[in-house]
Amino acid sequence: MSDTKPNKISIVIVNYNVRFFLEQCLHSVYKAVKDIDAAVFVVDNNSVDGSVAMVKEKFPELTLIANKENLGFSKANNQAIRQANSEYVLLLNPDTVVEEDTFTKVINFMDEHPDAGALGVKMIDGKGQFLPESKRALPTPRVSFYKVFGLSWLFPKSRIFGQYHLGYLDKDQINQVDVLPGAFMLLRQTALDKSGLLDESFFMYGEDIDLSYRIIQAGYKNYYYPETAIIHYKGESTKKSSVNYVLVFYQAMIIFARKHFSPKNASLFSASIHTAIYFRMALALIKRFSNHALYLILDAIIAFSGFLLINPIWESVKFPDGGGHPPEFLRILIPSYIIIWILSIFFAGGYDKPYSLKKLVHGLLFGTGLILVAYSLLPEAYRFSRALILMGTIWNLLSLILIRVLFHKLGWESFALKTNQVKRVIIASGEEEFNRIRELLKQTTQQLDIIGRVDTISTKKPNEHKGSLGPVSRLAEIIDINHIDEIIFSAADLSTQEIIRNMLALKSSRTEYKIAPPESPSIIGSNSINTAGDLYVIDIRSIAEPANRRNKRLFDLALSLVLLLTLIINIWFKLPSASKYIINILSVLVGRKTWVGYYSDGIVAEHSLPDLKPGVLNPNPKLVNPSLIQQIDCNLNYARDYNAGADLRILLSNFKLLGN
Repeated sequence: MSDTKPNKISIVIVNYNVRFFLEQCLHSVYKAVKDIDAAVFVVDNNSVDGSVAMVKEKFPELTLIANKENLGFSKANNQAIRQANSEYVLLLNPDTVVEEDTFTKVINFMDEHPDAGALGVKMIDGKGQFLPESKRALPTPRVSFYKVFGLSWLFPKSRIFGQYHLGYLDKDQINQVDVLPGAFMLLRQTALDKSGLLDESFFMYGEDIDLSYRIIQAGYKNYYYPETAIIHYKGESTKKSSVNYVLVFYQAMIIFARKHFSPKNASLFSASIHTAIYFRMALALIKRFSNHALYLILDAIIAFSGFLLINPIWESVKFPDGGGHPPEFLRILIPSYIIIWILSIFFAGGYDKPYSLKKLVHGLLFGTGLILVAYSLLPEAYRFSRALILMGTIWNLLSLILIRVLFHKLGWESFALKTNQVKRVIIASGEEEFNRIRELLKQTTQQLDIIGRVDTISTKKPNEHKGSLGPVSRLAEIIDINHIDEIIFSAADLSTQEIIRNMLALKSSRTEYKIAPPESPSIIGSNSINTAGDLYVIDIRSIAEPANRRNKRLFDLALSLVLLLTLIINIWFKLPSASKYIINILSVLVGRKTWVGYYSDGIVAEHSLPDLKPGVLNPNPKLVNPSLIQQIDCNLNYARDYNAGADLRILLSNFKLLGN
């Protein structure tokens, strides 16, 4: 602690690779501390998305702690807390947005309630839905059992089964609770002095439960305070459906149990948690398998069923006097055909979500071509029927398209088709921001129909809303009349409080919400309590698309094999280093490198480029576009306009550098 006069509040934000969310969060924080004696800390856990550069450029007044490794949530928070000198400390997630009067309200409440050691607020997701983790009970073995095995989900309002999220407590009433979320946890410094800082044995998850419990043990109370609300986009640093999340989260629960429960209860809790781990891991694996392989297996079954139907009919025509194809035809050749079709659809991008009928057709037809070529090379004894291959192709085209359309029409989200439906968008902003946001949207690849502007000043007379669809006070009516799919709120023209109040008031199941921070190339939102936040940014993610990722890896593998087969010839060309040349080939083969990566001095600080392995070569400016003057532009163009041909051109032009 410093000897200088303490601040009223210190806001501590731990960031890891969520640069655009952090930027929006900080904009809202500085609006909220305008009339408060506050200090802001950002602890970056070795992000690689330009977060540190953004903070230095746009928020130089805050205290930045840039770690050289990911220290985890607890250690990073403690780094800032130890430097803070304030009456209150707020732990705040970077994927949150606070209202302008949030800090004033919560500080006043804490000042008026000296028994309060910690406080949490009402949290909503990016669609305006209440987040139940805003208030929680202590995860005792019984409470955890109800949560893990779904009883709390089935009976959320029950005082017995719904204790995990305290569903029986009114979400709009102030209440004492056991556990507050680390996404927004306001702590009294004197309570921290008694309870101790965050336990650093928790890397991520569980530290908020542990600290909440220790604050109660220190003689203070934890309050849920819903008279202000924040947006919490959720899930940016981790995916909660992943196996890794299950392991990390439940391991944190075991650490908590061993620390605070009696040996007997801790053993019981540990046993139930291990059961929960296997149960949840099984669910996560099933979900992952179903997400990626269900269509593939279904297609194979449908294709094989088609041959079971077609083959007897064709045999009756081909062999009118009796007989038929040998058993090897159905046991070996037909499965081989189906594998070729499935692989062709896969490499054509037919299994990338959302599913594309066009890519399905391309893959099937390409696979048929491969099968016919292979058929012509088979010995005569194995060339059973070219006509049956063509009939199988027709069956697959009709049946696989039909099943996809059927699933899509039934509204099954996991089987949604890629459509050309244009999203109808309105922008709630002033004229200047409307023009800026509209230009930003034009630079994305999203199919958007910008219907118009909603005036953010509601006090005007009706005839003064020229150039707009109407005032924000009539937003619900504007949405209904114009069949709006998405609203973009300008944070420069509307307060966060107004944005949140509109989201809570509308509660539309159809309409999505996003926020455009001032002077930012990002537009941020999240459309479900179960999904991570998402962005509209200048589209530079062509290289991150599954099909391009796959094509790039195939290019690397194919080229590496060709270079190995022609090794002696290539070395004869007097490459600078034969040993380094061989090491590069092997490194690319095993996936440690790629033949073409980013130019090391060309990362664009204003954009978060998709990750790539280190490159043997790079898209230097002269090679990608000779007209480029600034070296920094080359990576942006490479990521935005990527195709396999670009890698080939770079390689052919720099072949003698493969041994560098």
